[in-house]
Amino acid sequence: MRGYFTKMADFLPAIFFFAGFAWDALTIGRNVATSDLFIFTAYLLAAGSLLFVTSRPSFILADQTQIPKPFRWFFNSTWPYLGLQFFFGSLLSALFILYFKSANHALAILMSVLLGLLLVANEFLENAYRRFTLSWALFGICAMLLFNFLLPFLLGSLHAVWFYLSTMLGAAMVIFLYSKTPQHMGSILPVWFIAGFLMFAYAIDMIPPVPLVKREIAIAYDIKKEGDHYYLTQQQVGWWAIWSKTSNRLTLTPGQRVYCFSSIFAPTGLEARLYHNWQKRSDKDGWKSVQRVGFDVSGGRQNGYRGYTYKTNLSPGKWRVSVETENKKTIAIQPFTVSEGAEPPRYVVFKY
Repeated sequence: MRGYFTKMADFLPAIFFFAGFAWDALTIGRNVATSDLFIFTAYLLAAGSLLFVTSRPSFILADQTQIPKPFRWFFNSTWPYLGLQFFFGSLLSALFILYFKSANHALAILMSVLLGLLLVANEFLENAYRRFTLSWALFGICAMLLFNFLLPFLLGSLHAVWFYLSTMLGAAMVIFLYSKTPQHMGSILPVWFIAGFLMFAYAIDMIPPVPLVKREIAIAYDIKKEGDHYYLTQQQVGWWAIWSKTSNRLTLTPGQRVYCFSSIFAPTGLEARLYHNWQKRSDKDGWKSVQRVGFDVSGGRQNGYRGYTYKTNLSPGKWRVSVETENKKTIAIQPFTVSEGAEPPRYVVFKY
């Protein structure tokens, strides 16, 4: 029996990793609460405190005989580094889920994938934390990405200045802790590269405009509101497409309207103006904006703030609607194809 538990102990890190990630996936991101962000901030402060203590020569070179027995385990074990791994893993897991649920176009998804790879790699980096350069880098990534989310959330604004300021605030936190560490264990040079990369990534729309999170986006022939619900008349898919109930291959008659419906979560207190950017693809110019229609968003609704726009006389071809912030940061993209037809398409009505 003892041997069985010894073997099981080898799998505990993986078990806790996947269990924790599954829990975060179920509880984070659907309704981003202020309490969640404060919990993540507590994780960040705990990681910073632990990193500050473990990087001091008095910890590394401690004489075990001079330490009271109840506290020797902390100095003569891997527990402090496992603690760092736990806090960094918890933060990376939460940040990956938050950013992944906010990512709905190729560049933003790539950023989320990079975060996911870093999350998995963290499970194999325990011994590397003793070299401290990696620890400072991970602490910087967590601080900057968390502040990128936290500052707009608390201030109720999506202005670009808050992203750049929060990135610098995260880097400054690392520099402050590092400056208070005797002999400056490790290097914080990677933190500067990370800050520069994040600001570059934001400029090219690689980072989703957190704390906004897409709930729904759909293309419809008609929209009606009854009570607190919207009813969308959409194109019915063929019987063979078991993975979806609606199709984005629209058959239109001349002059027929097409609606774009979107539901975007925004935290309480956040006021913003969003836009539906209707774009058509041409072989010569690629995606070209045809119409950009704005509407105001007031945060706080748990299932997201809902809005819609429409356009008439869509020519045949490939179309898409990009849901954007005022400074043209992409929240979500919905592609669809238009063709002309005399026969009315098969409709299906869904409630949102």
